[in-house]
Amino acid sequence: MRNKLLHNKKPAEIHHTYGVSVITLGCPKNIADSRALKERLLKAGIEIVDSPAEASFIVINTCGFIEDAKKESIEEILKLSRLKKNGTELIAMGCLIKRYKKELERELPEVNAFFGLGEEERIVEYIKKKTVKSFCHARASIPQPFSPYAYIKISDGCRRRCTFCAIPGIKGRYKSVEPESILRESEKFISRGAKELILVGQEISSYGFDRPEFPSLKELIREISSLSGDFWIRLLYLHPASITDELLMEIASNKKVCKYLDIPLQHSEDKILRLMKRPGSKEAYKGLIKKIREIIPDVTIRTTFIVGFPGETEKDFRELLDFVKEIEFERLGAFKYSREEGTVAFHLKGQISEKIKQKRYDQLMKLQANISLKKNLLLVGKKFRCLVEDVQGSTGFGRLENQAPEIDGMVIIKGKNLKPGTFIDVTVKKAYDYDLEAEA
Repeated sequence: MRNKLLHNKKPAEIHHTYGVSVITLGCPKNIADSRALKERLLKAGIEIVDSPAEASFIVINTCGFIEDAKKESIEEILKLSRLKKNGTELIAMGCLIKRYKKELERELPEVNAFFGLGEEERIVEYIKKKTVKSFCHARASIPQPFSPYAYIKISDGCRRRCTFCAIPGIKGRYKSVEPESILRESEKFISRGAKELILVGQEISSYGFDRPEFPSLKELIREISSLSGDFWIRLLYLHPASITDELLMEIASNKKVCKYLDIPLQHSEDKILRLMKRPGSKEAYKGLIKKIREIIPDVTIRTTFIVGFPGETEKDFRELLDFVKEIEFERLGAFKYSREEGTVAFHLKGQISEKIKQKRYDQLMKLQANISLKKNLLLVGKKFRCLVEDVQGSTGFGRLENQAPEIDGMVIIKGKNLKPGTFIDVTVKKAYDYDLEAEA
């Protein structure tokens, strides 16, 4: 997994402030975990610094979900190891460490300490023991939100056993977060000015499944929406088998919940779904999408598909393309199948070459770009509420309710007196494959 060429560059000059820099890779759930670590560090009197080059400790929160994510994590560790000078320590945490700790301890002597999942307190204790004198006067104020939106993890682990997925082996069984903790965190971010609360988990539609005394997802979002303030609630991610009519009705009627559903389907063909051990079928998915669009007429549906799964024939792939053409998802992402150790699919016959996977991926995303442009053109001339995230000169950058941060397109805004972290009304003037131009 190592890239030895990364060692050839000259180490960067650094200037210590006896602080900790936390680098986050991977999904929004990792962002939530990194934020929790930062707050623990601050409460312990340990300062957070933005630049790794100015830190005494660099913490990397890794991702180990698929091959590309693993490579990115290793490359980032090696890149940051070049900043080690005059006692700087490098700490690796998260999914990749949980999955490959023994191997990484052997292969990465550049890393001073390895921590898996849920070990934030151990990381704090490790740093405190190393630097008890250095941090005695550190500033322990809680920082303001890094952006107008905040990820709030409401569950961890997974109750499913999809044959392609390593997450259950990394994260373990499904665990719902205490509702009181979720509400406290929601109130905290609202008080700091967050305008969008994004509820995340492997599949949040199963919230409360493991704890009968907990509210359902429908009841939870109703409680969050009752909090004072002007904000959106976004739901990431919903498993198709766990979506109830009651949840859909709540989303449709609740003004604070984004009419945006992220529902990873993974494939359309029954044969492949069975090999993936995914409940459902093509007809069931068609029925679910039809029902969602009837209950929530202005809904944006986002999904993801895996191409090149073992046994996927050219016919299966063509059927998937036809399914996408028929449904016309507003948002769609794709992954090339990654053969992961410890998964059932690793041993399946009919493994597909990387060349064919890439070809199928490119075809699917080209099709979706055309669908996305078609959908975006329908928005031209219409007025929408927009969350402003950044302003550069007279140009603003924001998102509509139907655009999730970091994965969807954005709105480029022309207007006066634009202010980050505020809602404004905009009129869409131009449309592109994924982005929009609008005037305030």
